[in-house]
Amino acid sequence: MQEDSLDEAGVATAWDRNADLWAEEVRAGYDVFREHFTLPAFLAFLPEIAGREVIDLGCGEGSNTRRFAERGARVTDIDLSTGQIARARAVEEETPLGIRYEACSFSQMDRFADASFDLALSTMALMDGPDVAGAMREVHRVLRPGGGLWFSVLHPCFNTRHSRWIPSRRTPKRARQVVGYFDRQPFVEHWHFSKRAAPSDVEDFAVPRFPRTVSDYVNAICAAGLRIAAMEEPQPSEAAVEAHPWLGRWRRHAALVLHIAAVRG
Repeated sequence: MQEDSLDEAGVATAWDRNADLWAEEVRAGYDVFREHFTLPAFLAFLPEIAGREVIDLGCGEGSNTRRFAERGARVTDIDLSTGQIARARAVEEETPLGIRYEACSFSQMDRFADASFDLALSTMALMDGPDVAGAMREVHRVLRPGGGLWFSVLHPCFNTRHSRWIPSRRTPKRARQVVGYFDRQPFVEHWHFSKRAAPSDVEDFAVPRFPRTVSDYVNAICAAGLRIAAMEEPQPSEAAVEAHPWLGRWRRHAALVLHIAAVRG
C-alpha cells in the first residue's frame, strides 16, 4: 500500500484485508484498550440515546454498535469496508437488534436524506479517514436541528506517527516522546493486539492513519456549522489500572483519546 496515495479506496482495501482477523480477535476480547478503557469512557461521555435515531460512523465489525443498540437506540451503521459490514450483518442475523448496516463513506452519505438522525456517533474511526471536513459537512446535513455528534479519536497531541514511551530519569517512571505533531502525511501503521503474542503465521493489522492536529478537528466542526458542546480527555479508571498496570501510563502522563461533542443549531 502506497502511503503517498492513500485514499478511501485504500482504506477500504486495508480493512477488508483486516476483517477476518479483526472480528475474531475483537470478539475474543483481545482489544484490552477497548474493553477496559476506550469504550467504557465513550459510553460515559454519551447523552441518553434510548429511542433516538443514531448513525454510527465507521462501525467496523459492529461490536460498539451493538452496545448502542442494547441501550435502546435505533441504529444505522456505516463503514467503508464491505468485509467488515458483512461480518457485522452476520451477527445481526444471528442475534437481531434491529441494526441497519450499509457500506459507504462517512464523508459521502448520499443514501441518507437530510435531517435523518438525532445523533451521529463515532468511536476511534475519524482519524482513519482522509476527509474529516467532508465528514463534518455530511454529519451536519443528516442531523436534525438540535441533533449532535459525539466522537472519539486517538489524541492528536500524544499519538503522532513516531510517538513512543521511553524511560525517564526518574525511573521506573515512563515519559511520552512526541515527534512530528504537525506532520499530516498519511501513513500505514502495523500492529497487533497486545494480548496476542503475534505468531509468525498471523500478520499484523495494516491500519491507514491520517494525522491531524486538534485545531484541524475543531475547525472542521465549526466550518460545517456545528457548535462544540464538550471536550474530554478521559483517563483509565483506577480499577482498569489495577487489573492492567500498563494502562497506568495513560492515566498519569498522557491522554490516549480525545472526545468531542458538537451540536447542530
